[in-house]
Amino acid sequence: MSTSSIHFQLSFLEPQAHYVEVSMFIEGFGQDHIDLKMPVWTPGSYLIREFSKNVEHVNAVSSSGDALFVEKTSKNTWRVNTFGQDFAFSYRVYSFEKSVRTNFVDATHAFISPAGTFFYIDGHLDHPSTVQVILPAQWSKISTGLEEEPAVENLFKSPNFDILFDSPLEIGNQETWTFDAAGIPHEFAMVGPANYNQELLTQDIQKIVAEETRIWGSNPNDRYVFITHNYQSAHGGLEHLNSTVLAASRNAYINRLGYNNFLSLVAHEYFHLWNVKRLRPRNLGPFNYEEENYTPLLWIFEGFTAYYDNLITRRCGFRDEQEYLTELVSEFNLVLNRPGHRVQSVGLSSFDTWIKQYRPDENSINVSISYYNKGAMLACMIDLKIISQSQGKHCLDDVLKAAYEQFYLIENRGIDEKEFQDLAERVTGVSLEEIFEAVYQTEDIDYNAYFNLVGYQFIDQNRDTQTASLGIKVSHTDGRTIIKAVDRDSAAWLDGLNVDDEIVAVNGNRLDIQGRELDQAMLYSQIGDEVTLLVAREGLMLEIPVRLKASDKVSYYIERNPNSTEEQRRLGDIWLSLNQ
Repeated sequence: MSTSSIHFQLSFLEPQAHYVEVSMFIEGFGQDHIDLKMPVWTPGSYLIREFSKNVEHVNAVSSSGDALFVEKTSKNTWRVNTFGQDFAFSYRVYSFEKSVRTNFVDATHAFISPAGTFFYIDGHLDHPSTVQVILPAQWSKISTGLEEEPAVENLFKSPNFDILFDSPLEIGNQETWTFDAAGIPHEFAMVGPANYNQELLTQDIQKIVAEETRIWGSNPNDRYVFITHNYQSAHGGLEHLNSTVLAASRNAYINRLGYNNFLSLVAHEYFHLWNVKRLRPRNLGPFNYEEENYTPLLWIFEGFTAYYDNLITRRCGFRDEQEYLTELVSEFNLVLNRPGHRVQSVGLSSFDTWIKQYRPDENSINVSISYYNKGAMLACMIDLKIISQSQGKHCLDDVLKAAYEQFYLIENRGIDEKEFQDLAERVTGVSLEEIFEAVYQTEDIDYNAYFNLVGYQFIDQNRDTQTASLGIKVSHTDGRTIIKAVDRDSAAWLDGLNVDDEIVAVNGNRLDIQGRELDQAMLYSQIGDEVTLLVAREGLMLEIPVRLKASDKVSYYIERNPNSTEEQRRLGDIWLSLNQ
């Protein structure tokens, strides 16, 4: 009985032209034809990206050297007529998109995002495979979470395609170092020049890993890899099963705020080791790589992670109390200043991520919110409720640890929202009904009441002031003032200003290149006043009168409540680890 095998070979004949060459060697399947498919999305980034658009020069040759007929049967499927023969399937992938989720190849290095690089055989996602990298002479290192096969140089193996697609490769001359954290070996790969202190960064990451491992009770990895791409300006990340890819600004490490924001990013992506990669929604795994995988639960799996990333930096001592509260309240202000928070619930935001989260347009602020921000808000409310109602004996940590143990370590399955809520209430003895109901509502709960439970208050510093507003956002580009957003139900919305209108003059005064006449006009106008804007729209000049309305923008802050009880202050200290 023959044994089937799948082997990939990566080479870089023209890296300066942004190509990776891929050969896929398929043996032992014995089928008359084989359908080869490329994923249309990558786990952790919920958007149909159509990776196959970058594939070219497809060719198939049998083991005896005969050319095989290849037919493209769908946007991401190539059928090879094999007549039962073993064969090699080769192709090139254009790779020139700078992000944590897409391929990028140039003369200096290659970042390989597996979902956009490797084909799988239809019906055989569970098949093991191997990947060999043929290093160009000018490159010397490979960083990846894949297990290395020591018998062959630069050969890696994967037990199935879910793991292969979740294991990016960084290939080049990146600076690398290793360290232990929570008893687990870690590799850090820095790609591109950056101003950082390796010793300090290592120490701080060790603290993050230790704290997160404490929260979850155990660390699931035998080895972990951080891959960081340094750019002039960037911030973001993508989680993987035993690695992460981070994007950072090369000079962000040298100032306190930038460095702490990078540590929050590290904390966020590492937290995903448990929250989404293992404890996961029922619909996220096993994956369907050909279409959307819908779930309303990203408010838990991304939102909770967004809550914990900054909280962990507070617990580790990187941020003081006020610095943490400033970061936390920004989540609230971002959501509550989007008119879309009255239109889209966080549950629907999760479900609609495939069509809205990664495809924003000029009206996104009016129709949508981010499950990252709103999920973090609700996670905070759950945490405060649990801490206060349990007199500080429990917190959200206990819920996550129990859920991880029950649904991953014991049952190894995805979860739904109701069973997560039931477990949370059973573990803590606290009713969370109001918060879970808010997931599918657009009305706000009383956030201040929750903060009061632990001795803090949530106050809008704009609550006693009213200012006149047009309700627009503008940019100043090439000496022109251009409308970039119009808030729902604002003065501009009601009286007909449009995105992409160029504001030429206000009340007969031509704007300078910074639009200062518009700022001055607003400064001296009252609610109910009419201002006349001269705008250029598609080359036509229009004069539009606009009656100003009161601004509905909020500016919340969180501070100690001077009227709190001693017990509430004690609970607040527990929440923010202020006694550590």
